[in-house]
Amino acid sequence: MTRGLIFDLDGTLVHSLPGIVASLNRALAGMGMPQHTEAVVRGFVGNGARVLATRALPPDATGTDVQTLEAAFKTDYAMTWASGSVPYPGITALLRQLQDRGELLGVLSNKPHPFTTEMVAALFPDIRFAEVVGQKPGVPHKPDPAPALALAAALGVAPESCYIIGDSTIDLETARRAGMRSIAVTWGYHDISALRAENPDGTANDPEALAGLLSRRL
Repeated sequence: MTRGLIFDLDGTLVHSLPGIVASLNRALAGMGMPQHTEAVVRGFVGNGARVLATRALPPDATGTDVQTLEAAFKTDYAMTWASGSVPYPGITALLRQLQDRGELLGVLSNKPHPFTTEMVAALFPDIRFAEVVGQKPGVPHKPDPAPALALAAALGVAPESCYIIGDSTIDLETARRAGMRSIAVTWGYHDISALRAENPDGTANDPEALAGLLSRRL
């Protein structure tokens, strides 16, 4: 049976937090706002750049402040993300294995679409992803099921034959709402106990374990 394997990007395929933290803090410094440690920013990521900016600012920040920080972050990140983003160990080998097996691969991220496509192309040049989708203006993003369902349609695979593989409860909720299977990976940026509380179809602690789950076709 043909199936679609839909991967989250940040915290799943790529360790991108250092690059996000560096750009965010430079943008905050430019506004004269307090900066944050990597451990704190870890709790801000997963819902897109607008939410990242909102969470990074003080509670009394205005909507204009949010827009200013989001724009400054995106400008900086566009020029510097490559210095703080690397595939997780074992991920590229896993993707090659899946590709060689004829699996249909996709990426669905809440990272802005231009960054998503650029990062995937640069870090995985030998992997043929059938579809790569990031957050686009005016289009709902995870956990709304619409982009996952659209991606499945682009792959030509029924939702029930798709897996969403990610490091956050957002990914697991997206899978549930889209009628897809889910696999939680624990090496990313989100709380492991919260992931397990969502009752995913599978949980993987490293890429080798993920390869084993996918070979058993949950």
